[in-house]
Amino acid sequence: MLLSKLFIPLTKDLPSDAKIKSHQLMLRIGMIRQSAAGIYSWLPLGFKVMKKIEAVVREEQNKIGAQEMLMPTIQSADIWKESGRYNDYGEEMLRIKDRQGREMLYGPTNEELITDIFRSSVKSYKSLPQMLYHIQWKFRDEIRPRFGIMRCREFYMKDAYSFDLDEQSAKQSYNKMFYSYLQTFKRLELEAIPMAADTGPIGGDLSHEFIILAETGESNVYADKNIFAIDPSNYKFDDQSLEKMRKDFSSCYAVTDEKFKKGEFESNVKKDNQIMTKGIEVGHIFYFGDKYSKPLNCLVDHPDGKKVSVKMGSYGIGVSRLVGAIIEAKFNNDVMKWPRSVAPFDVVIIPSFNKNNLNNLEKANKIYSELTKIKLDVLLDDVEENISAKFKKHDLLGIPYQIIIGSKSEENKFEFKEVGKDARMISLEEIIKIIKN
Repeated sequence: MLLSKLFIPLTKDLPSDAKIKSHQLMLRIGMIRQSAAGIYSWLPLGFKVMKKIEAVVREEQNKIGAQEMLMPTIQSADIWKESGRYNDYGEEMLRIKDRQGREMLYGPTNEELITDIFRSSVKSYKSLPQMLYHIQWKFRDEIRPRFGIMRCREFYMKDAYSFDLDEQSAKQSYNKMFYSYLQTFKRLELEAIPMAADTGPIGGDLSHEFIILAETGESNVYADKNIFAIDPSNYKFDDQSLEKMRKDFSSCYAVTDEKFKKGEFESNVKKDNQIMTKGIEVGHIFYFGDKYSKPLNCLVDHPDGKKVSVKMGSYGIGVSRLVGAIIEAKFNNDVMKWPRSVAPFDVVIIPSFNKNNLNNLEKANKIYSELTKIKLDVLLDDVEENISAKFKKHDLLGIPYQIIIGSKSEENKFEFKEVGKDARMISLEEIIKIIKN
């Protein structure tokens, strides 16, 4: 892609309400534009990053046997009335009527709808367990949308649902999702801590939030620093090992506001190990048994001949929110570096040139051609601009690798820079090896 052809409306003057790093950067480099309060258009650069995050989330869901589907954004109110949540959910739910006067809603979550689908399709324990997920837009009418995409009204989310015969097997599904989330955040280069959490309007008696530590987070976090010593790679993907993994994490004190008890924290965590800070929620998982299956009459035949309510869990990851969370974790002193797995481009070529001397631009075009031939996603900065201005701009864009074509360039050696590190002179062959690895 040529920078001159990329739709990337850079902004100098930021709105006064852009208070946190992610909101500021996403506006500055043209990733998003506000359409209404808490509602954003995702422009090409931002959309590309979000879709790459979506791909990582999807791959990790598929690895644990979850099956992808797609549910609509608009749901009938009838199934929500059947579960008892239609009136309980509150004003965050956007309620509407169609032309026939039927009550509808813009889905804030999908427990009712997936249960309705499942109860009409599965009748026997022999079809269990099942894990279904989709990635879809959600709407919650936040009373005070703020912080850009971090606390908005319309957002892109992965939500998954498990169906099991009994509590033991349901918690095995819960553990698999627990593991999947840790692997997902690892691939996104985020250190997300699983913390015991309140179940809120979803319900149930077992829940964990996955929190990344950040000063701009909305959640107060209280934890034992020993939790950082637990390495998920030490556990195998089997029921016994995954159960041990969850219990090992749960043995370390780690909670958010709703679960915090000062006396319990001080008595269970040594003073030197106490962490009290803020964090950003990037995922939330719940086990709620038959909270939805029972009122919605979602039953299967049991091996003993009886009909029983299936045991369920739900599991959410904020895909669009993760864009902001990564920025909050990685953006520092006007320098951004996207993780390789989600970077908008693999590498950017930055030539120094002017209309009177196009030699460096010609060299850049040749390198661009070679790199695109080997399927690298390359951005070529073909805009005539002061080189220092170019460097400042590309530090903001955060593409992990830069090839600089300037006065220091030799016949087959160029300045190569990993964002945030010093440049070095190496050959194109060496550059390709580094990027490919």
